[in-house]
Amino acid sequence: MGEPQDQDLFVDEDDSSDAPALPSAERLRLENEAMRIAEALVFASAEPVSENFIGDRLPRGTDVRAIMLRLKDDYAGRGVNLLQVDDHWAFRTAADLSFAIRKDDAEAKKLSRAALEVLAIIAYHQPVTRAEIEDIRGVQTSKGTLDVLMEAGWVRFRGRRRTPGRPVTLGTTRDFLDHFGLEELRDLPGLEELKGAGLLSGRIPPNISVPLPIGNDDLAEDEDPITQLDLEELGLLTPGGEADE
Repeated sequence: MGEPQDQDLFVDEDDSSDAPALPSAERLRLENEAMRIAEALVFASAEPVSENFIGDRLPRGTDVRAIMLRLKDDYAGRGVNLLQVDDHWAFRTAADLSFAIRKDDAEAKKLSRAALEVLAIIAYHQPVTRAEIEDIRGVQTSKGTLDVLMEAGWVRFRGRRRTPGRPVTLGTTRDFLDHFGLEELRDLPGLEELKGAGLLSGRIPPNISVPLPIGNDDLAEDEDPITQLDLEELGLLTPGGEADE
C-alpha cells in the first residue's frame, strides 16, 4: 500500500555528476515541508485538489505523485483518509465509519428510482445519448430527470455523436467519482459485485451484462466536442451562457 518509505520525493533537475547533492538532513527537511504543504492545500479545500495545483506550490523538483501517495499511506487506517479522484486528491471520512457520520435526512435530496436508473446507465455506458438511455430503460426519460442529475453535478454534456441529428452525449463528472468514493470509472462495481450487494434481483435476464466504462474524458471515435454554440442551438444554454432552466 502506498509508496516505499525510502522513495526519493525529489527529482534532481541537474543530473550532472559535478552538481553537489543535497545533504540528507536538508533533503529530509524539504520532503517534510513539501508533505506539510500538500496536506494543508488538500485540507483547506472543500473540493478535490488537482496535482497541478499542488505542484505549483511545492518546491521545484518535487515528485508530486510520490508526495501524495506517501500522504495517502500515512492516512490509511485513520478516521480520515486521503483519496485519489482521477488526478485530484481529497480528504474524506473513512468508508467503514459512515455509520457514525449521520446526516439529517432533510439535508439530503434523495434521487427517484428513475434518476438512479438514468445515472447508472450513464455511468456504465458513457458516452451515451438520451435516445440510447431510453432504449436501455424501455421508457422515455424526462428532461426533469436529467436536470436533477446535472444540478447535483454528477452528469455533464460530453459531446455530439456523429450520427444523423448529431445527438448530445452524456457522461459523469469528477464530482460523481468523489461522491461515490471512486478513484476512476473502472472502480465501478461489476455484475457479481452488484449481485452480491443485493442491487440486482435474482430474476434478472440471464444474458444481462455490465459494460466496463471507458474510464477517461477522451472523446470516442464517433464523438465531436460540444461547444457553447451547440448548447445554445439545442436550447440547453441561453445566448448569454446561462443554463436554461
